[in-house]
Amino acid sequence: MTWVKVCGITCEEDLEVAEAAGADAVGLVVAPSSPRAVAVDRARRLARRTSLATVLVTVDLDPGELLSLAATTGVTHVQPHGAGRVEAAAAALAEGLEVLFPVGVGAAVEATVPPAGATVLYDRASPRHGGTGTGFDWSLVVDAPGPYVLAGGLGPDNVAEAVARLDPWGVDASSRLEVAPGRKDPRKVVEFVRRAKGEG
Repeated sequence: MTWVKVCGITCEEDLEVAEAAGADAVGLVVAPSSPRAVAVDRARRLARRTSLATVLVTVDLDPGELLSLAATTGVTHVQPHGAGRVEAAAAALAEGLEVLFPVGVGAAVEATVPPAGATVLYDRASPRHGGTGTGFDWSLVVDAPGPYVLAGGLGPDNVAEAVARLDPWGVDASSRLEVAPGRKDPRKVVEFVRRAKGEG
């Protein structure tokens, strides 16, 4: 069954929605440039409140900064974007953390090689580092080696098709599950998880 991550969780209410919907993981964005950013203290509180996998999403952190933040928040996974992400991901893997490694897809798939042991997350190439709500041509990753997580423009209306066509190990969505930046629409979250898992 497809692993499902609901990213950009900013409050306890939305965390509870993701839990009740049957999601497997939530993303906590600690990056000031994001409209879904949360403070470190809030990320820690949210991570401690749930039994779901918790993914720390960061931008431009060096390995030491990422490991310190992961330890402070108590997350199970990290998803480093931006400068130095290869080194940061490798350091996280060495410390026993699970890593989602973003690879951008535009006209072609980004050539960056992820460190061994990381799970690739294919997302729309963007200087905003995810959360854009725009997709990419799925045919570019149809033969990609797995397991991988598919992101980029996914929502309740297209996730079932994506899973049927590509059979990704996991799927990830954020902005297309919102009523406003940083606040989830419970109905959309429920439908996204249900359809991703082939339940309707």
